[in-house]
Amino acid sequence: MTVPDYELIRSARRTVALEVTPDCRVLVRAPLRLSKKQIDGFVEKHTQWLEKHLERQQVRQARYPEPSEQEREEYIRRAREELPGKISHYSAVMGLYPTGVTITGARKRFGSCSGKNRICFSWRLMQYPEAAVDYVVVHELAHIRHKDHSKAFYDCVAQVFPDWRERRALLKE
Repeated sequence: MTVPDYELIRSARRTVALEVTPDCRVLVRAPLRLSKKQIDGFVEKHTQWLEKHLERQQVRQARYPEPSEQEREEYIRRAREELPGKISHYSAVMGLYPTGVTITGARKRFGSCSGKNRICFSWRLMQYPEAAVDYVVVHELAHIRHKDHSKAFYDCVAQVFPDWRERRALLKE
């Protein structure tokens, strides 16, 4: 079996980690003193995992390519126009109100909620179906009450969207 090509990043860490980046590069993060042979062995052992995640990332990249400048501006406009209404609606339904809302260009997270209940949404979310956008809004609002992903958190989300799993799956396609 051959070891797939990868980019090695060494640091003062204790474990080896694999990552498939959005642009389909394979990163291996490894401890400073771990031998190249041991790292190659680790990568080889996880070849199936890598192949699966590379394929998934390629499909995602094909389905949601990096938008042009014009498309990006349109997504930002839509996010600023559509998200406040959704936040207002679901806040009233859930009785949970953010202290503020920001639109960002985050690539790895569609949304986040700070400890001070400030919510951020990535404009990239606007590339996905409305059902997925609504799910992310409710998900982040639920973090105002539950700062984790516990059963209580998902019960809170399920009160609004009993089909939250299907909606979340739209984000992973």
